[in-house]
Amino acid sequence: MKIAFNGATTMTADLETDIRAAAAAGYDLVELRSNKLYDYLEDHSVEDLNALLAEAGIGVLSINTLEHITWRSDEDRAAIKRECAKLSEVSAAIGCPYVLSVPGALRQGPKTDEETVEESVHVLNELADIAEPFGIKIGFEFLGEAGNSVQTLDLGSKIVDLVDRESVGNVIDTYHFYAGGSTFEALEKLDPKKLFIFHINDAEDLPKEELNDSKRLYPGLGILPIGKMKHCLDAIGYDGPVSVEIFRPEYWEQDPFEVAKRAKDATEKVLGLGKYAAGGTW
Repeated sequence: MKIAFNGATTMTADLETDIRAAAAAGYDLVELRSNKLYDYLEDHSVEDLNALLAEAGIGVLSINTLEHITWRSDEDRAAIKRECAKLSEVSAAIGCPYVLSVPGALRQGPKTDEETVEESVHVLNELADIAEPFGIKIGFEFLGEAGNSVQTLDLGSKIVDLVDRESVGNVIDTYHFYAGGSTFEALEKLDPKKLFIFHINDAEDLPKEELNDSKRLYPGLGILPIGKMKHCLDAIGYDGPVSVEIFRPEYWEQDPFEVAKRAKDATEKVLGLGKYAAGGTW
């Protein structure tokens, strides 16, 4: 299982720092945040980015994120399509297979799951039509916090299955899985080919209604059922990447190189990988 580093874990660092910190810590891959990518490309070219990645000796897993893709105005949807085309073009140029997306909020329109499914399938097909000519796949990540239109793997997986394209798949985040009340039955029934990326993090021991992104922790330091999730992924035959994504402001204030190193060690320990493979703790 390859391990990736998501730039959300070091949100205040720039793109070059993320890449160099991930490489120094020994990650296989890095997930690039789109806002950092846009900042980088203001003064650099895609060729410069390729040179940086080659120098660091690390690959790119994804660019994220196409934000709140559903229940948008015609103007917003047109902008999302343009962004999808731009990110797909850059992804193809740097050997990155995935552009990630997340659903819109409940307040933006849906009243039933059926409406959400119909809207989500339609939009994902539109984005796939844009990404496929570049050879890029669209990852769809449900968001477990209240107010989001797709809060569970159960619903997200149903949407991906109805899209029924090799270029569209699920992204599962341990925090969102727990916060939204996803079922292990949905995980056990998941087609591993429909799971593109497994985001890993932990969370503080708080009531679900008090949890938010800022309460995330290094894997193994909180109460998320990471071990049980990993066992389910093993059982269905998932051998894709795991990526550390921690939106914790406390970590953003620390040395990005130290954060990347600590996050990788914590991930390997909780999953029984790397030096912990012989006797994993979960």
